[in-house]
Amino acid sequence: MIKKICSFLATLLMLGLLVVAGLLFIPKALGYEEFAVLSGSMRPKLEVGTLVYTKEEKMENLKEGDIISFRIAEDTVVTHRINKVNDDGTFITKGDANNIADGSKVMKQNIIGKYAFHVPYLGYVSIYTRTPMGIAALCGLVVVILLLNFLPDAIGSRDVYSDDRHNEE
Repeated sequence: MIKKICSFLATLLMLGLLVVAGLLFIPKALGYEEFAVLSGSMRPKLEVGTLVYTKEEKMENLKEGDIISFRIAEDTVVTHRINKVNDDGTFITKGDANNIADGSKVMKQNIIGKYAFHVPYLGYVSIYTRTPMGIAALCGLVVVILLLNFLPDAIGSRDVYSDDRHNEE
């Protein structure tokens, strides 16, 4: 019975790990960029902790109402909706939950891509796995999966020895 329970738990954890890994790595291999939502400026469409996937798009195809991800600094990316397309080819953006448009124009060279899809809560996982504690948690999860696979055999072999000793007496 213990072997079945451990096997079930190991399989469940492994499947969960594979699904999360697939959601994090497969879109990247298909040319999508991913960004975790850190603020509520795009609520209710994109909640905090959501992982947003964008894909490169030709500038002439971007129009008012599209959601885009763009750089405002070297290490800062924003995902907002295009509020206005200017004649000079720049964009004015606005978060859905914001009352006013963003204060600066978005230049074409700063646009990373157009919103394609999102996965709620996966942004938390994406951010956490890049920290030392997240890496340790992933390693711990792998150890737990291994233990769940080998624990029943260790318990079972101890039971065999105890039965043999009991039979000798």
